[in-house]
Amino acid sequence: MRQSFKIFLALLASALFCSAVLAQDKVVYHIDDAATQATKGLRNIRNHLDVAPDTKIAVVTHANGVDFLMEGAKDAKNPDIDYGSLVSGLKARGVSFEVCEITLKNRNLKKEQFNLDATFTPSGVVRIGQLQSREKYAYIKP
Repeated sequence: MRQSFKIFLALLASALFCSAVLAQDKVVYHIDDAATQATKGLRNIRNHLDVAPDTKIAVVTHANGVDFLMEGAKDAKNPDIDYGSLVSGLKARGVSFEVCEITLKNRNLKKEQFNLDATFTPSGVVRIGQLQSREKYAYIKP
């Protein structure tokens, strides 16, 4: 009887741990136009993490949305805003930044042109769909 009770407690503890891990908020921010979404999106992400620091956040970019992840990129309306330092700060807080490789091909861009904090995904749109359907990420478009 005692052995059965110990097994029951171990299973219960495992279930509680798994439910806590699965309950973690996960959000994908979708950026396809850096000029109108990058500064606002990065600010939203910072505020998001300030209130809910355990949130797992992925930023997926494609089309003109990749521009803010290019090396040396700044906000055209406010050149004091250096995207590289903002991205690095958020990366240090666990945020991932993904660039669509289809966009690279269509715009004749090279991976070497991008901030070292950026990673690459074969298709930004497919990646967003996978994060939403398979990994249960909430969707936000700033």
